[in-house]
Amino acid sequence: MERPYVIVSAAMSIDGFLDDVSPERLMLSNAADFDRVDAVRASVDAILVGAGTVRADDPRLLVRSAERREERVAGGSPASPLRAVISPSGRLEPGARLFDRAADDAAGPVVVYTSTAGARTFPLGPDADEFGPATWPEGSVHPEVVAVGDSGVAPLAVLEDLARRGIERVLVEGGGIVHTAFMSADLVDEVHLAVAPFLLGSAGGPRFVHAAAFPQSPERPLKLVETRAIGEVALLVYRRD
Repeated sequence: MERPYVIVSAAMSIDGFLDDVSPERLMLSNAADFDRVDAVRASVDAILVGAGTVRADDPRLLVRSAERREERVAGGSPASPLRAVISPSGRLEPGARLFDRAADDAAGPVVVYTSTAGARTFPLGPDADEFGPATWPEGSVHPEVVAVGDSGVAPLAVLEDLARRGIERVLVEGGGIVHTAFMSADLVDEVHLAVAPFLLGSAGGPRFVHAAAFPQSPERPLKLVETRAIGEVALLVYRRD
């Protein structure tokens, strides 16, 4: 069984930061680029993030454009892709917007990939010891919990499970730990980088990737297939050569 095609997408500063250290979310992109990302979301079968991104940004991970949703439904797909979260500990807040079906009728299923220890100690769902059915907000989505490792979550195991679900294209939207895991495991086919026109330096927070042994080396570089100005933001698209 072939693994899904993987696209990593991120907005960052010139010096590679995804955010600064302030409590407010830093805007690194613009409305036109947000719409571009929405189009990419509409083209995939699953959107995947790490638990840190859920905690920091509280994303919904939906296709926003009504027209794109209608096109997906007309083509036989759900209005928005399947949503997946990597959380080795299993600690995710039931009140996160990701689980709030009432906020949007198009919100589809959520799969949480965790470790065996995480599923046992901090299970998510209606039978959870920590959260329990009473603490799940009314109308929320109870995620499907899948343990894919004893103590961690291997990216390849996640992709293999997604492939068994019929997922062919996955959009990975962060954060840096997840980017690093997929790229260092050589599981990324395409990288979309929206680069903001400034540096953060000592005010920088999380980075696009962390130190690791990357196969995308000077000996085997990615291929630059597109560059485009989106206002003051520079879009760079790389593919596996």
